[in-house]
Amino acid sequence: MAIPQLSDEQRKEALKKAKEARIKRAEVREQLRSGKLTLKQVIDKKDDPVIGRMKVSTLIETLPGYGKAKSEKIMGELQIAESRRLRGLGERQEAALLERLG
Repeated sequence: MAIPQLSDEQRKEALKKAKEARIKRAEVREQLRSGKLTLKQVIDKKDDPVIGRMKVSTLIETLPGYGKAKSEKIMGELQIAESRRLRGLGERQEAALLERLG
C-alpha cells in the first residue's frame, strides 16, 4: 500500500491531530497514576477513538506498583496479546482484567 501524498496543509493538520491524541493519552495515564481515574473508568471510555487506541500493556504499566514484568505476567495469565489495544478487548477479557486489577 502506497503512502498517500499530502499537501502541506493536510500534513500539518495530521501532525496537530496526532499531537493532541498523544497529549490526551498522557493525561489519561497521569490521572490513572495519581488515582483521579480508576481502571474501570478508563475501560468504560474505550469507545473514545483516542483512548481506545491505548495499548492494554501500557495501561497496566501505568498503575502504581506495576511495571513491565508484572504487566507481561498479567497479560499472559489473562491470555491477552501483547499488542492488544483497549478497544480490542472482549467482554471476558475486560471482566478478567478488572477482577485482577480493579
